[in-house]
Amino acid sequence: MSLPVKDKLRKIPSVDAVLQLSQAFPLVESYGHTMVADTIRKILDELRNLILKGDDLKPTDLTVDVVLDRAALLLSVLQRSGMKRAVNATGIILHTGLGRAVMPESVRTPLLDAIGYCNVQMDLETGDRIRRESCILDLVRELTGAEDAVLVNNNAGATLLVLRALAKDKEVVISRGELIEIGGSFRLPDVMAESGAILREIGTTNKTHAKDYEAAICAKTGMLMKAHKSNFNIVGFTQEVGIDKIAEIGRKHGIIVVDDLGCGALIPLELFGLPHEVTVRESLSAGADIALFSTDKLIGGPQGGLIVGCKDLIEKIRKQPLYRALRVCKMTLAALEATLKLFKSPELLAKKHPIYCMLGKSLSEIEMQAVQLSKQIQTLKPDLKVSVIKTITYLGGGSLPGSELPSFAVSIASKKISAEMLSKIFRRAAVPVVPHIKDDEVILDMRTVFPEDVHYILEAVN
Repeated sequence: MSLPVKDKLRKIPSVDAVLQLSQAFPLVESYGHTMVADTIRKILDELRNLILKGDDLKPTDLTVDVVLDRAALLLSVLQRSGMKRAVNATGIILHTGLGRAVMPESVRTPLLDAIGYCNVQMDLETGDRIRRESCILDLVRELTGAEDAVLVNNNAGATLLVLRALAKDKEVVISRGELIEIGGSFRLPDVMAESGAILREIGTTNKTHAKDYEAAICAKTGMLMKAHKSNFNIVGFTQEVGIDKIAEIGRKHGIIVVDDLGCGALIPLELFGLPHEVTVRESLSAGADIALFSTDKLIGGPQGGLIVGCKDLIEKIRKQPLYRALRVCKMTLAALEATLKLFKSPELLAKKHPIYCMLGKSLSEIEMQAVQLSKQIQTLKPDLKVSVIKTITYLGGGSLPGSELPSFAVSIASKKISAEMLSKIFRRAAVPVVPHIKDDEVILDMRTVFPEDVHYILEAVN
């Protein structure tokens, strides 16, 4: 016979009664008294609401032991939620949803050092205050040929800062085919408007000629700008003007030339089977006064936007008040310094930089990994349909649109559950595994799976 509502409400224990249990002490030690007490209070409030709604709760549901068990479970779930390590089996190397670049192991020690006090803005020899980017300046100069550099929080910020500092209330001439929109509805024309610069479009979507730049120049012109197309390609009847020709026009008229390179290649990508991408050094050598680019794409470091080029222009950019709002923290500087050091020896990139390890993987190696994993999965779950298939890996992250790398993947299908549900099971694992779905099958692209992460996939399967 069910108890009356008033009697059930009286049986709900107090927060203090639950906390007095000896099993509560380790929870308090781990999570702190406030967090444990608040969690217990939340569970008791839920029980009270259920009773008032008429739910037929058993007396055992209201005991201090059961309440504490529920609190322990909820606390462990809260502890595991939020950002966590994941296995990228999507076949997209710079996956925006998974944090884009995987940074090299060499950043670990500098990051640990930067957690505490560090000489981010101090010359240890003299004790004087120094520029925040001092730790990376020599590296940037060596790798790009630039005279000077400024680092901000991302390339959108770099674009905004450059336009504000060098072209406020002036016209910026740019090809209509380069007025891009990237993820998160970031539109270059909107950034120009925010900066105070005046957009001057030239050419057409598919064709822009050198004469279009010449014709647009007037007394109000403050900048000639070229922008990387980022995440799309225009093919067919097309023409664009190279940075060398734009720089020539800029010099002729005494106008600043800025090259927004987007993903920012520091080395020839042909070494890794990708099409040629103008490197930062090539852009500056061709005559760009300023080049700007992301540090978390082809550089494979932390999120940031590097502005490099002529010393006098960089100094003007640094003195713009907006720079203070966009500058990076010591953790970003520490991670970027460690990452840039690897580019001093390009032959080591394929061994020590995760992004270039993935790019440099041989097809035979990837196929071997796929075959081995498929056998292990089939052994664990004989009822699953498991096979090895050819697939395509993409660089992603708004870098080199249309570029494809051949790869092998493990394809998994179940007669009992849909591919969507199977994918969700993988993502809900203790270490989430993120695949993609094709033709109602779950696909695990092995180019983006590190060998040391395979056991996480097996744990998810099991």
